[in-house]
Amino acid sequence: MPDYGHELSFGTFITPNVSPSDGALQLARHSEELGFDLVSFQDHPYQPGFLDTWTLLSFVAARTSTVRLSPNVANVPLRPPAVLARSAASLDLLSGGRVELALGAGAFWDAIVGMGVPRLSPGESVDALEEAIAVLRQVWDEDARGGVRVEGTHHRVVGAKRGPAPRHDIGLWVGALKPRMLRMIGRSADGWLPSLFYLQPGDLARGNAVIDQAAHEAGRDPRQVRRLLNVAGSFSETARGQLQGPPAHWAEELAQLALDEGVSTFILATDDARALQVFAEVVAPAVRELVDRGREVAADTPGPGEPGRQTGGTPKARGAVPLTRTALTGRATPAPTPRGTASVLDESARPVGPAPEAGRGYTPHEQAAGQHLVDIHDHLRAELEQLHDLVEQVAAGMLGAAAARSHISAMTLRQNKWVLGGYCESYCRVVTTHHTLEDEGVFPHLRRRDPRLAPVIDQLQVEHEQIHEVLEQVDRALVAFVSVEDGMAELRLAVDLLSDTLLSHLAYEEEVLIEPIARLGLG
Repeated sequence: MPDYGHELSFGTFITPNVSPSDGALQLARHSEELGFDLVSFQDHPYQPGFLDTWTLLSFVAARTSTVRLSPNVANVPLRPPAVLARSAASLDLLSGGRVELALGAGAFWDAIVGMGVPRLSPGESVDALEEAIAVLRQVWDEDARGGVRVEGTHHRVVGAKRGPAPRHDIGLWVGALKPRMLRMIGRSADGWLPSLFYLQPGDLARGNAVIDQAAHEAGRDPRQVRRLLNVAGSFSETARGQLQGPPAHWAEELAQLALDEGVSTFILATDDARALQVFAEVVAPAVRELVDRGREVAADTPGPGEPGRQTGGTPKARGAVPLTRTALTGRATPAPTPRGTASVLDESARPVGPAPEAGRGYTPHEQAAGQHLVDIHDHLRAELEQLHDLVEQVAAGMLGAAAARSHISAMTLRQNKWVLGGYCESYCRVVTTHHTLEDEGVFPHLRRRDPRLAPVIDQLQVEHEQIHEVLEQVDRALVAFVSVEDGMAELRLAVDLLSDTLLSHLAYEEEVLIEPIARLGLG
């Protein structure tokens, strides 16, 4: 089956729940922080338990800066295409070209009819969607002469002015399963977006064949149609089925879907922040690596009848390329000289983990897993330096609320002291979340896979509790700082203690865990 050669991308599929009202926003921002390419939300305007998707997309666009955004999929029967075209173009212009548009013909027709829209048959729904795509493209085509003219059976737009044009060519992706809709995708759309959990074995191959044939008949290159896929599953220590198992199992399955079925965009449907993190930081890099290697092998493999190609027999699956193993390159970052004299850690009592196996090599994926711990810690270190700098700027009267907002985008309070407090509290929450992920996810996995690590993990968990107590001291110092005039001295001492404690702990954690994480995975 085909590999269309598209660059891989990864996205999230978030439920737009009304409660908590900021839950979807926080998951979207978390997705951006993790490096996802796309954030998407389902669109069910008849569902009172969901936020309106277009309103949510606009709000999220204003609170993010890099991640692309899309409905998944827009309910076209309830969103008139001429209005949807201007809404999408407007948001694309305002967001710096970050909008994509996945479209659906409508699925829950009783609910749609309940919103005041006439019922359409399945065939009529396909026709209506193709007409809607024509409207969208004409509205965006500012260079064409005359007004928009689509005289369809279900969408009739005659004489509407064109524009605005979006900042970039918005992708029109269609969620579909049936042949008639697939043929329409081949003729008119930019992407096919099914959901893996609704597909039967062979559906992807059959769908690709229908789309490709329709594209050829319409004079299009099938590679113009991107193949996207909504996916869902669970992470566990052992493989139990499709996308049910450890991250390496996920990576192998997704890489195979890319190489053999042409999927180039994987969108994870989950509201679990930890699952998003594992997918972005472990699965996605591994998929990229496997696909790159598979494509290299495919490029180096002669075609039928060419010299060097073996005939007869079954070619080796491209996703099963052997990986190069090299010596571990990740290194712990030493703790700097302490800023203060106080300490809560007994560094002399720290146990040492098992020695690495002599001569053992690690794949690039394993190397990345080990290095990832350092990358996370480096982010915490950078944030800690920003915290120190902000403390000093506020103490010197050099930083006001307006300038501090460049560091704290969400901060609404205006006085220097409260701005500083908000920043400190935000940083403390980041540290606490990181420790929780380790304590509840990574540590149990490492302990099960290598019992020799138990003393080390016990010590790390004790230190997490000690760091938590130091964070509480920072909180108390913040209270003193905003309530008394001489609270800066206490705050400086508390932040210095936090810095010394955390940097020492991060260095120790890297020293004892980089190799086990590379060897055993993140869990």
